[in-house]
Amino acid sequence: MKNKNSLILAFSILMFLASCQTSKDSVVVFHTQYGDMKAILYDETPKHKANFIELVESGKYDSTIFHRVIENFMVQGGDVNQKEGLEEEDKIKYTIDAEIVPDFWHVKGALAAARQGDQVNPEKKSSGSQFYIVHGQTFEESDLTQMADGRVFQEMQLKLRECLAMKKYAHIRNEVMEMQKAQDMEGLQNFMETTADSLVEKEFGEIEAYTFSDAQIEDYKTIGGAPHLDGEYSVFGRVVEGLAVIDSIAAVRTGGADKPVKDIFMTAEIEKLSKKKITEQYGYEYPEEEK
Repeated sequence: MKNKNSLILAFSILMFLASCQTSKDSVVVFHTQYGDMKAILYDETPKHKANFIELVESGKYDSTIFHRVIENFMVQGGDVNQKEGLEEEDKIKYTIDAEIVPDFWHVKGALAAARQGDQVNPEKKSSGSQFYIVHGQTFEESDLTQMADGRVFQEMQLKLRECLAMKKYAHIRNEVMEMQKAQDMEGLQNFMETTADSLVEKEFGEIEAYTFSDAQIEDYKTIGGAPHLDGEYSVFGRVVEGLAVIDSIAAVRTGGADKPVKDIFMTAEIEKLSKKKITEQYGYEYPEEEK
């Protein structure tokens, strides 16, 4: 009986230690000349989280720069391949599958993966190392409504081009081209109102209306951000301390390609904290099942 009780006690201790271990999480600390930023990484974007932690822990982000800075938009960095003296085998040549989660949007401080454009990257795969942190600006609700309508119109235009490129619609394409050459704006307007929608719906189904949630609207009205990026890039974390550092970096003088005139270097490290402490210290609320 004594041995059995000892085994039960030992098992309980192991389970307790295991639960303590799984309740910890990683906080990324970015060190810059303007101060430190601390960011949490989302469990819901596991591929991006694991990759980012590996790059930080391996020191690959150390001595990289913020190479693209646009005030009221974002600060971009982490291009490991541009480090001086980097060996060929240490270059980042892979991409990461998109992890676009509707619950994470481009509010100020959002940490997201840079990527190549849709023309060469229709799957929206992320860069293996480059990231950006949103600076952004505030918006009125009417601005957001207009932006959402614009996204639907843009999607409609893209799908319409695909339709007109199809061989079976060559006759319609030729008619549209003739109207364009003749600058027949009335004819083009009539085509858009009577034919375009039905054509797109026939080939691709009805294009869903795009709307911002109440939470998104509130954030963009009060905190600010870059709402036009939502749904297009993988947001995998958020700065929870040091938002003023983003302001400082975003305000620097830049030259060609939005590159700061003076290099802004960074180093990064990982702090391991319990999820409870992260919530208490930074106000980040984990999903209930994760606590």
